Amino acid sequence: MRTQTQHQRTHATHPHASAASAPPRQAPRPRSRKRRLLPLLVLTALLIAWPLFLVTDANAHLGRTDGLSGAPDTPGTTFLLAGSDSREDGAVNDGTEGQRADSIMLVHLAPNGQASTVSLPRDTWVELPTGDWDKLNASYAYGGAPELVSTVETLSGLTIDHYVEIGMGGVGRIVDAVGGVELCYDADVNDEFSGLHWQAGCHLSDGTTALAFSRMRYSDPLGDIGRAQRQRQVVSQTIKTALSPSTLLNPVSAWRLGRAGSSALTVDQDTSVLDIGRLVLAIRQANNEGLTGTPPLDSLAYETPSGSAVRLVDDTAPDFFTALREGTLTPEAFTQELL
Repeated sequence: MRTQTQHQRTHATHPHASAASAPPRQAPRPRSRKRRLLPLLVLTALLIAWPLFLVTDANAHLGRTDGLSGAPDTPGTTFLLAGSDSREDGAVNDGTEGQRADSIMLVHLAPNGQASTVSLPRDTWVELPTGDWDKLNASYAYGGAPELVSTVETLSGLTIDHYVEIGMGGVGRIVDAVGGVELCYDADVNDEFSGLHWQAGCHLSDGTTALAFSRMRYSDPLGDIGRAQRQRQVVSQTIKTALSPSTLLNPVSAWRLGRAGSSALTVDQDTSVLDIGRLVLAIRQANNEGLTGTPPLDSLAYETPSGSAVRLVDDTAPDFFTALREGTLTPEAFTQELL
C-alpha cells in the first residue's frame, strides 16, 4: 500500500517524466529550405533566359532581304552563302562602285544526313534566268540576291531554302569578335589590291588581315580557285573558334559574337538565327568529312564574250550535282584541289 501510494504521488508530482526522457522534436524550418532552393531556382532561370535573350537579340539585328525564288521545294536543306564586295560598309575604300558576289558557297544537307560545302567561283560560266550565259557574279550584279539564287538553282537543281549574305566589313567584325583566327598560307604575299602582306606560314590573324586573306587572288597562281580555298579556311577557322567552350561558355564573348554576327548578316525573310546555327553545323560537318571544295573544272581560262571565265566539266558538272542532291558525294569528287 505504501509503495503504491508513493508511486501515485511521484506520478502526480511529475506528470511528464516519461515524455521528458524522449528526444525533443524539432519543428520544420521552411524558410531555411527556401533559402537553399533560391540560388538553384535563380541559376535555372538564368540558364533558360540567357540563351533565349541571345537568340532574340540576334534575330532582332539580322538584316532582311527578299532573296528566295519561291521555286518548288527539293529534298534536303540547302543554304546559299554569298559574300558581297560592296564598298558601302566602309571596310574597303578603293573607289570601286557597284557590287558583286566575291564569295559564293552552296551548303547542302541531304536527306540521308550528308553535308557538303561547294565553292562556286564567281567567274563560273553559267546560264542566267534569262537564258543567256554569263559569269556567275554577273547575276548578282544584275539582279542582286534573287537572280543569284535563281542562277544557282538552275545550275545545281536544288531549291535554295535559306539565303545568307555577308559584307566585307562583316567578315572582319566576326573574326575580331572571336578574338582572331589562325590562318595558313605557304607563300610570301605583298598584294596591293587586297592589302594582304603575308609571311609564309601560319599566323593568328585579326579581322582586317582575315578579310585581305580571303580577298587576295592576283598574287595567287590559282587565282579565283585559290581565293575560294582561303575563303573556306577563314569560314572554317571562324566556326571552330566560335564553337569553342571558351567562347560559348563566356557570356560576354557569346553576346559579342552573337551581336557581331547578326549585324553583319543579311538573310531572307524566313531565316532565323537557329537556321544560321544549322548552317554553321553543316559547314563544320562537311569540313570534318572532307566534303568541301569546288565542282570538277574543265578550264580556268575559258574564253567567252565576257572575258576569261571558269568552265565546269560538261558546262554544268551534271554528275557532281546529281551526287550532291542524292547525298553520295565523296571527297574525290572535288577535283579542283589537283589543279
